[in-house]
Amino acid sequence: MRLATWNVNSVKARLPRLLEWLELAGPDVLCLQETKLAADAFPAGEVKALGYDTAHHGEGRWNGVALLSRAGLDDVRRGFDGDPGWSGEPGGEEPLLDEPRREARAISAVCGGVRVWSVYVPNGRTPESAHYGYKLNWLAALRLAVAADLATGAPVAVCGDFNVAPADSDVFDIKAFAGATHVTRPERDAVAALLDAGLSDIVPKPMKGPNPFTYWDYRAGMFHQDKGMRIDLVCASPTIAGAVKGAYIDREARKGKGPSDHAPVVIDFDI
Repeated sequence: MRLATWNVNSVKARLPRLLEWLELAGPDVLCLQETKLAADAFPAGEVKALGYDTAHHGEGRWNGVALLSRAGLDDVRRGFDGDPGWSGEPGGEEPLLDEPRREARAISAVCGGVRVWSVYVPNGRTPESAHYGYKLNWLAALRLAVAADLATGAPVAVCGDFNVAPADSDVFDIKAFAGATHVTRPERDAVAALLDAGLSDIVPKPMKGPNPFTYWDYRAGMFHQDKGMRIDLVCASPTIAGAVKGAYIDREARKGKGPSDHAPVVIDFDI
């Protein structure tokens, strides 16, 4: 199976590139994040023409996750039990609502015998923000949900934009992130706890240069100077991790006109 994950930063803005990439890379399953589409607005017909079934969990201009599969798409679950939800505006830092609202940040399904998750972890904004606490709570709840899947003994892969760089080597300069999210100890501990539930972080090879970065800010020169981060992860159960034949970051998809600020991560395995 070829499994991939990609934060496309708007399917509407990136649709021609998405369709082209599906034809070129040929993943059996693709996890998407930041679709930024309403629940019923995903262009399923366009990807169906390439042989892919679609499951989408969207909420309009914010967030959104999807699974595209030509290996089956069974037992689709949108969200997960225990999701703490967010009590503020989608782009805000502080709670404003009386009741938390569950955002479109996780979807999973069985594809070719593998329970595949596509996740878009909350950003956290700043360590002082209430959104940071939401991020940690969301990751803790995700761990419990994934642990339940792992307990069945079935192969599991949790893929997506984690908004966490697991190690200092996963950012271009750790000093540049002083006082910022994505690199704090609580965030890294939360991802480590997810892995400790029974998953391995499949670190892909870069297509160019020494750094396995998957995200580069749009600011001029960041991509060309390789000033990026590895925040898009594929976390796999032992059956998958032990069968990986290759894993790479498709830097080419980050080039050209109107790219996403993330590159796809692709892994190949036989089970």
